[in-house]
Amino acid sequence: MQYIFHRKWALGCYFVLLAAAPLSAQDFPFELLSNELIWYSGEFREERVGGIRSMNDGKHYTSLERTDAGSAIVKYAYKTGEAVDTIATSVRAFGSAEQGFSGYSFSADERHILLTTDVRPIYRHSFAANFHVYETGTQTCTPLTNFERGGQRLAAFSPNAAHVAFMRDNNVFIVELATMEETQVTNDGEVNAIINGATDWVYEEEFGDDNGMFWSPDGRYLAFMRFDERNVREFGMPMYGELYPDPYEFKYPKAGEENATVEVKVFDLERKKIGTVLHPETEYIPRVKWGVSSKQLLVFTMNRHQSILNIQIGDCTRGVEQLITRKIWSEQANTYIDITDDITFLPDGKSFIMTSKRNEFNHLYQFFLNRDLEPVQLTSGNWDVLSVQGFDEKRKQVYFTCSQKGATQTHLARVGLKGNMSILHEEAGTHQSAYSNSFDYYIHTHHTANTPPVYTLKDRSGRTVRALKDNANLNMTLAKYNLQPKEFFTFTNYAGVDLNAWMIKPPSFDPSQSYPVYVAIYGGPGVNTVTDSWGGANYYWHQLLAQQGYIVASVDPRGTPKRGREFEHSTYKELGKLETEDFIDFGEYLGDQPYVDTERIGIQGWSYGGFMTLLCMTKGADVYAAGISVAPVTNWRYYDTIYTERFMQTPAENASGYDDNSPVNHADKLEGALLLVHGSADDNVHFQNSMEMVDALVAEGKDFDFFAYPNRNHGIYGGNTRLHLFNMMLDFVRENL
Repeated sequence: MQYIFHRKWALGCYFVLLAAAPLSAQDFPFELLSNELIWYSGEFREERVGGIRSMNDGKHYTSLERTDAGSAIVKYAYKTGEAVDTIATSVRAFGSAEQGFSGYSFSADERHILLTTDVRPIYRHSFAANFHVYETGTQTCTPLTNFERGGQRLAAFSPNAAHVAFMRDNNVFIVELATMEETQVTNDGEVNAIINGATDWVYEEEFGDDNGMFWSPDGRYLAFMRFDERNVREFGMPMYGELYPDPYEFKYPKAGEENATVEVKVFDLERKKIGTVLHPETEYIPRVKWGVSSKQLLVFTMNRHQSILNIQIGDCTRGVEQLITRKIWSEQANTYIDITDDITFLPDGKSFIMTSKRNEFNHLYQFFLNRDLEPVQLTSGNWDVLSVQGFDEKRKQVYFTCSQKGATQTHLARVGLKGNMSILHEEAGTHQSAYSNSFDYYIHTHHTANTPPVYTLKDRSGRTVRALKDNANLNMTLAKYNLQPKEFFTFTNYAGVDLNAWMIKPPSFDPSQSYPVYVAIYGGPGVNTVTDSWGGANYYWHQLLAQQGYIVASVDPRGTPKRGREFEHSTYKELGKLETEDFIDFGEYLGDQPYVDTERIGIQGWSYGGFMTLLCMTKGADVYAAGISVAPVTNWRYYDTIYTERFMQTPAENASGYDDNSPVNHADKLEGALLLVHGSADDNVHFQNSMEMVDALVAEGKDFDFFAYPNRNHGIYGGNTRLHLFNMMLDFVRENL
């Protein structure tokens, strides 16, 4: 249940239904949606502009495409959009168009390219693959290593384009490009014991990155993380399909249990020496970064409550054997501190730009290595900086996204080191950008809750250079289905707090009639469901429900982001309490509307939303008549250390916070119809959660429906799975409402 401040999204924000009787095509003069169209066809195929990589000159970019020559890296001019070169193809690299590559990265001098093939996913971010080194001048391709030794992970060029580092079998390796000679840096790697060069499960999931290797700017030093997880307890999941299913076992520290111990090591390529970075004792090292030189190795450390953030700096040029650090920044909070990647060192190495909520809202500051100098606040106001897009060194400007126009909106902005902030686009909705290296151009993406993305190329002033993709064909397709607008509004809960919400009404809505309502929720930290942004498949799903006679609605309760620290951190130490109150208030608000059938208000959520659904179906049994809970947390004692303790502290410190709002402790209150769904191979929110909920409901003699998807993870997908799931949920609603 990943929660990183700069993230855009979290897996698990999927919404389901409580629908009316099925309609036939003759009931309406437009085409009807179906699950088959939404989940199993190309009816709503969307144009995208993705995978764009700016080249060094800032005037060209590359794109990975499928051609007659197989996979191809095509070079385009920003200004004209014309293809000016094809840099690499499958035919050139492998002698066959059949052997495609799914990813690529350039060396700093753009002479070499790492091509990725045979990808095998591991967890949310991590994967193993085979990497190949393609030389653009000679158009020759060489395996990075002997693939028979196993898959490689996290392969990355050194900044001086002389080496490639990668991880295999929990050890770090370096290949010299001139000779393709391989050096093994570590030898103690062992599955479920020692990890060198990558993060463990809980760091990957909750700090949002599986990478644990970091090249110094000059390419001489490779810093890497070492995890000793031998004292972390293992969690096992049976994988079905064999006569005697083998368990998949991995290290998973649950709330209050022991974490892996983490160190930062540095390998000096010239001296062939490994040293340990020394710093005050800490629980977590969420980030390791370099400043502008090998004299600035940054190590971010946090206490177990994640309420203290320290940034330590070490100078590798003095020797790596015993690398002592000094503190350059420290921040404390009464709750917790968000970890982001929004840090940029200025070229002189004397200061860096980073976001902080030190004054309630998340804003940009310039911090100085000389701690006698006070930080300079670059942005201000009752809104949050959401993510940093980059720093234009030439013009001394920071580009970022923000919620200045409200928590439902995302806008692009820039600010100079002396202030002078400006919003780049005024149109309502969600704005995103991908800048060229020179910041002379950017690819602008704009979409709203009711309009698919439009992609345009802009110059640095925001003027349109040319159109890229406008999804005109998709808009023509959508017009056939008479889709209804998503209408935004606010309502005031019983605590007097205004909450953002939206509603989709059925076609030919008649306010004198009485309609059932489907409430789509998530409600947890780091995620908003009430955003003026394109929803894709979930949007079509909600429109299907509207066509079937449902009002579909959603609300962002207290504890959700983009409204400052006080609002977001109000649920601290009591996850589920205020959110449940807000969802119950919302249900009652909807029930007060003259066009809502109070006996047919339903709710559904996935992951954290599944947790909230169970609480609303128990604590709010008199409001919600039916609910579908997918992959829910049912007791925070079952979830991981980093996420859970960030918001709850440990079970020993906050037993009542854990127990008072755990659905397993409220099973006796269930009254309405409930469908509980979980994947048996969910490495994130373990199947254990639903098993414990089933046990609690059975103990209370409650009727409910339960379905398990064998060997499916937290996303519950693959093959026919998603279509089966949504058809099952639709059937459940038809039977119970």
